[in-house]
Amino acid sequence: MSHSSSLKAVIYAFSANLGIALAKTGAAVWTGSGSLLAEAIHSYADSGNQILLLIGMKRAEKLPTEKHPMGYAREPYIWSMMVAFTLFSVGGVFSIHEGWQRIAVPHPVENGGVAVIILLIAVYLEWFSLKGALSALQDEKGERSLWQWFRETRSSELMVVTGEDIAALAGLVIALLMLLLTMITGNTVYDAAGSIIIGLLLIIVAWVIGKEIHSLLIGESHDEIRDQVKVLVEANPNVQQVLNIWAINHGDQVMVALKAELNPEMTVLAASHCINAMEKQIHDDYPSVQWVFFEIDTVD
Repeated sequence: MSHSSSLKAVIYAFSANLGIALAKTGAAVWTGSGSLLAEAIHSYADSGNQILLLIGMKRAEKLPTEKHPMGYAREPYIWSMMVAFTLFSVGGVFSIHEGWQRIAVPHPVENGGVAVIILLIAVYLEWFSLKGALSALQDEKGERSLWQWFRETRSSELMVVTGEDIAALAGLVIALLMLLLTMITGNTVYDAAGSIIIGLLLIIVAWVIGKEIHSLLIGESHDEIRDQVKVLVEANPNVQQVLNIWAINHGDQVMVALKAELNPEMTVLAASHCINAMEKQIHDDYPSVQWVFFEIDTVD
């Protein structure tokens, strides 16, 4: 996944969410709709989240140091986890609280027609943002389903933006339906319930995103590169057997560590040349592999 694609998706999302947030705020104040207020808070939180993602992407570009020799490629994961927490707390918990308060103390919804128009505009803008994210991830996604890509991607910023956009689009539909029910029946419980449902949706999305990012922070195996590098090494006539091999994701880079038994009749110099040639081939075939650590042994 190119850096420019991720950056474009985040900027699209920020622009759309900020515009949506301002429109929802005006509509919520005008109509007194709890669902709209919850949606406005959600959009402001999303706008702030995109700023956090941009910070993480920028910090990931820092050069390696003696203290951090593998660089800062995992930095976006930390900021993405902060986004997941914000989505859970500011978006989810606050929306549920707001809905509960409006059930306890009903608040009439006024100028519902205006709110409906604002929501429809917001749906269009949110779809624009989601379309940008889906376009940015298409090359990486390939033939996989969106859910499979979500489970396997290392692009935490795209994962967050896509998850947020899907949740926001679903939240807008819920807010629209609940507002229409309130306008038709005159019962404000529907509008308050919409705020609670939106909050629950955001909590679920935040939990799913947080779970995936937690796995990336710990360090996930890149199974495809691991299996292909193993085949590559085993094909070398000087390799007796591959004893163990790891391919660990490090942001948009991969570290490969392997232990193999070589032909015992090889000299140290010949073995060194053989290993160097295999490492070069790995780097050439898999540009995302930044480090290769090769250990000669007879047992794992």
